[in-house]
Amino acid sequence: MTVRAGREFLAIPGPTTMPDQVLQAMHRPALDIYSAEMFELTDSLLRDLSKLFATMGKSYIYIANGHGAWEATLSNVLSRGDKVLVLESGRFAIGWGQAAAAMGADVEVLKGDWRRAIRPAEVEERLRRDKEHKIKAILAVQVDTASGAYNDIEAIGKAIKAAGHPALFMVDTVASLGCMPFEMDKWYVDVAMSGSQKGLMTPPGLGFVAANDRAWDAHKKADLRTPYWDWTEREGSEHYRKYAGTAPVHLLFALREAINMLHAEGLENAFERHRLLGEAVRRAVAVWGEGQVLGFNITEPAERSNTVTTVTVKGADPAAIQRYAKEKCGVVLGTGIGDLQGQAFRIAHMGHVNAPMILGTLGVVEVALTALNIPHGKAGADAAIQWLGENVKA
Repeated sequence: MTVRAGREFLAIPGPTTMPDQVLQAMHRPALDIYSAEMFELTDSLLRDLSKLFATMGKSYIYIANGHGAWEATLSNVLSRGDKVLVLESGRFAIGWGQAAAAMGADVEVLKGDWRRAIRPAEVEERLRRDKEHKIKAILAVQVDTASGAYNDIEAIGKAIKAAGHPALFMVDTVASLGCMPFEMDKWYVDVAMSGSQKGLMTPPGLGFVAANDRAWDAHKKADLRTPYWDWTEREGSEHYRKYAGTAPVHLLFALREAINMLHAEGLENAFERHRLLGEAVRRAVAVWGEGQVLGFNITEPAERSNTVTTVTVKGADPAAIQRYAKEKCGVVLGTGIGDLQGQAFRIAHMGHVNAPMILGTLGVVEVALTALNIPHGKAGADAAIQWLGENVKA
């Protein structure tokens, strides 16, 4: 017996649930890729991406996922043998660093852990010891979707500045762009990248990169440049060169509609929606944790992200919770990955999400915990409801 019907709801960190308007936007014939309409579509998206990144720098669109956008950032500013400092707070900055190593960079990891965010003071201390300025780039993520950590990019940027270090500051915003504030220029970020399938509510397949003047200065000397990723190639006079070939027209239709939806809501309102729903999830998890089985992976409350919550499970099988939620109720929870494989599940609250989606997901988790006889504090969903009722004013 189940209580599910219709399509599953994805409470995973990506690809996130897409709005019907975005899906419908793709259901139209392709454009003539040499038409004025195509040129305007591209120009409007590049302008709006720079606004989302909050930069006066240039933005680029790649037919790629986030891993491709990682490679785009690295190849455009680094030369073989350049030293790169990776700031650990989970899985994804490490993965970005592994890509850099595979491309020929000399990679050092500033050791962190999976339960805390990056400590800006440790970044500053490491950079002050680099008297010869051998480190050419610093890699960090704003939100690590494996650990659930939120990193204070503004504070890290100030730490780099305080150290007087010239390394490029490069930030992954895949799990944060469009969901929480990101101020590339104000926070001393030189290169930022993101992807389409999370906060931007678009199918997987588009990667985005923004670069400032310091990044472009490094680009002119970089010897890892290759034709597809190369910013100079994408600045060519022919429009098709902005995509290094045929444009991904239908994904661009989807992205245009998704950004239009963000504009209609208002970016500050979208940020507040994510804050409110993220805290609603945290209120529920805190109550469930009273049973001494479930808990927060990230130990410091201020370091928990507004886009994904990683819930640790001790003495029970998180996969059983996931199976029950999916097979009996039609809700797909994120699995624990990396160091948390088999030890956690994840609840995403990013992109096209609202109160019914989140409260329904929390209710399903609570049903699963009850059905599986997993000890937990009761009324976690009620705590989320109470939080929203007190903070979403009539």
